[in-house]
Amino acid sequence: MRHQATDLALAPASPAPARPAPAALGGEQPGRAAPLPPRHPDETRADRPADRGSLPHGPDRDVAAAVDAVLTEYLTLRRADARLISDRFTADVADCLIDLVRRGGKRLRPAFLWWGWRAGGGTPEHADAEAVLHAAAALELIQACALVHDDLMDDSPLRRGAPAAHVALARRHRARGLRGDAEAFGASAALLTGDLALVWAEDLWDAASPSEEARRRARPVWRAMRTEMVAGQYLDLHGQAAGAPSPSSSLRVAHLKSGLYTVERPLHLGAALAGADAHTTSALRRAGRCAGVAFQLRDDILGVFGDPARTGKPAGDDVRQGKPTHLMAVGLRLARVRGRRAARELLEHALGNPALTEGELDRVRAVLTELGARDAVERRIGGLAGDALAALEEAELDGVPARKLSALLYAVLGEPALAHRPRGGAPRDAAALSTR
Repeated sequence: MRHQATDLALAPASPAPARPAPAALGGEQPGRAAPLPPRHPDETRADRPADRGSLPHGPDRDVAAAVDAVLTEYLTLRRADARLISDRFTADVADCLIDLVRRGGKRLRPAFLWWGWRAGGGTPEHADAEAVLHAAAALELIQACALVHDDLMDDSPLRRGAPAAHVALARRHRARGLRGDAEAFGASAALLTGDLALVWAEDLWDAASPSEEARRRARPVWRAMRTEMVAGQYLDLHGQAAGAPSPSSSLRVAHLKSGLYTVERPLHLGAALAGADAHTTSALRRAGRCAGVAFQLRDDILGVFGDPARTGKPAGDDVRQGKPTHLMAVGLRLARVRGRRAARELLEHALGNPALTEGELDRVRAVLTELGARDAVERRIGGLAGDALAALEEAELDGVPARKLSALLYAVLGEPALAHRPRGGAPRDAAALSTR
């Protein structure tokens, strides 16, 4: 493979010395590093959140801002590392990843890790607080990996209001007049971009462990979470190929894809880093498990019935791509049980049909509503919401952590889920979901 002269000129003649650890972990800051690429041409350093997380009690007031500050510092350093290897790699792959991370996201996973740590006894004044923020920021890089690979697998054109990584990289190929197929190049480059996110996440997590004891407690959870995330993605992919999902298998995919990865494991990681007792850890995990699955089931409903202007993604893509969602699985089961042959055939024809028209999608919506599938999933979400909030109460938290975690769960569950909460005690939906 030919290498550009500029790439060779940047390669160090001998292995570069180890970079000092961030100040939060006991090391000194290195010298000047290459700045992050701005979101917009007129953005200045003053527009960035680099100092917001360093205020007293900053993370408690705004976890997202504190995590953004960590990510800004860390990605600046890693971009400087990348430039020592290749300007081209930095501009195409590293900057693609950095741009995705900086374009936003709700920072839910870092928030759940932080408040899991606080619920387990951590405090903003504790010496470990900065290191815990670094661990929380690593979750955003895991999320970036998942998003890049998910968009590639689903051939999604957009992510966070901009072209998805594989689309942007294919456009660069065409704009430069490079040889070969632009789409294949974009797909391969996006795969590497997601891989880089995973590598940097692992590096940040390893550097962030506040103590050897905390590392020992949290490392098994971190390992499990990453494997579960990949397993959920694969089962989702396999479900698309297999077709005809069952309600139980679709719920298992939702559990792996979101129930664990979005809420339960981040809470578990925070509790492990804090050294929380078994009762608190178990209650937090139950709350996270139920809220995370409810979050995924809500996303399934929005994928069919949602307003693209509010959700930021086209309605109907899950159906066209053949996603084995719980909503479609319940609809197919109800059609079979009730002998609704025409309804079953319509849903089977629509699932995995990339040429599905808007009119046909409207008929899918009407059938799912008429069969009661949407209401059934709403009730399931309501039951999970009740279980999540009940589990949080069982944790017997006090003060700020109790209030903040309750607010986070309400934000994840949303008003529709809470409106469907059963009265007089929630069904124990958590019992259907396995734990480790």
